[in-house]
Amino acid sequence: MSDARRPIRFLLDGEVRELTDIDPTLTVLNLLRYDLRRTGTKEGCAEGDCGACTVVLGELRDGKVAFKAVNACILFAPMLDGRALFTVESLKRDGALHPIQQAMVANHGSQCGFCTPGFVMSLYAHQRSGAATDTATLKDALAGNLCRCTGYGPILAAGQAMGADPDARLTEALAVALKAIQRSEMLQVEHKGRRFLSPRTTAEFATALEANPDAIVLAGGTDVGLWVTKQHRDLTVIISINEVTELRDIEDLGDAVRIGAAVRYIDAEAILGDLHAEFGELLRRLGGLQVRNAGTIGGNIANGSPIGDMPPALIAAGATLVLRKGEATRSLPLETYFRAYGEQDRRPGEFVEAVIIPKLSANRLFRIYKLSKRFDQDISAVCAGISIGLEAGSVTDTRIAFGGMAATPKRATACEAALTGRPWTEATVRAAAGALAADFQPIDDMRASAAYRLKAAQNLLIRAFLESSAPTPLRILGAEAVSHG
Repeated sequence: MSDARRPIRFLLDGEVRELTDIDPTLTVLNLLRYDLRRTGTKEGCAEGDCGACTVVLGELRDGKVAFKAVNACILFAPMLDGRALFTVESLKRDGALHPIQQAMVANHGSQCGFCTPGFVMSLYAHQRSGAATDTATLKDALAGNLCRCTGYGPILAAGQAMGADPDARLTEALAVALKAIQRSEMLQVEHKGRRFLSPRTTAEFATALEANPDAIVLAGGTDVGLWVTKQHRDLTVIISINEVTELRDIEDLGDAVRIGAAVRYIDAEAILGDLHAEFGELLRRLGGLQVRNAGTIGGNIANGSPIGDMPPALIAAGATLVLRKGEATRSLPLETYFRAYGEQDRRPGEFVEAVIIPKLSANRLFRIYKLSKRFDQDISAVCAGISIGLEAGSVTDTRIAFGGMAATPKRATACEAALTGRPWTEATVRAAAGALAADFQPIDDMRASAAYRLKAAQNLLIRAFLESSAPTPLRILGAEAVSHG
């Protein structure tokens, strides 16, 4: 059998499982609950928001196994190919509780129990990764899991008490088993007129997309998954970029960093944090860990959402987008990629290959602010990227962009003009903040009113000035709950 046509193969509790003749958009959650009868994994929201469906994937990275928590409700079954899957049932120990489960019991970490399997699996991924178990680290690790009952304190206590990974000695054997099920050709799944293609090289992907220009390009699935679970869309052809190794590369160009379109947030966290601390803090608040483990920077850009968190920050940093069709590539400033709501400068058969982010000079003021109703795992009402060149007390140049203020992520050109060439003073900044009314006419929606959005955007610019002028870092009342800087 051709490697491309062989069944989907993955490991479940260390044993090889094969899937044939399945719907390419079957979610792993439904596969588990209805086909494999593993009902410990729960459905809470079917949109990757609550964490009740959390499972753990083990995948090979440089010959070693990396463990990550993901949302099964928006993960398509073909994406299991070549990976190891762990569910809450995987933790059984000859009838005894796993140390994580025992810690949950001992610390009264469960009440109704509906969310408990998801918390346990997030802790399992954390434990198997050998990560720290201090309160701050655990809070970040569990931010993608919601609970209505316990108040989280007992669950954090369980995480601190769970101990080291009892399965560490089995990881090497797992790596060997994973190597044995890796494929060398593009995976192709066909079922009742639907197709799922998973190329392994950029050239293979470009050829497949040229042949199927109307195909849905799938990266992490954190958006596309909802098209199936919430919108019930019929996706005829899906081309996954998860196995395209070149698109997962991060390259230091000296004066810039090149990030491939399939690089996940979690894998870009360190290098973007080194580029500027503001990027690191933004990524910390971009979804829960399950979302960052699956979602990609390229996907966030390609979808063109007006409330995506990354584009305003990247536009402010002066990012350039690399697009490719077949063997031909072209580059454009990121801000010009977004044309109108739901419309991007991407031709049929063309795809986002990479984003190039310049390294910021020392004399720049760079701030990223995100306003949302809750600190963790929430969509922005307003997101701002502010980059200002300062020299001898004057503004030399500016790049200011906002999300949530227009039909696309957009630069504030009138505001920039009101700042550039003028002294960096409160009077200048307040006048420039007023110019934002000429740049944006935001809308009222469930996240914020138009009036709130405009006032908040103006205040964020003023906040950037106040923070840059204060002799010591400012602590603005309530800032920890709604934004960062």
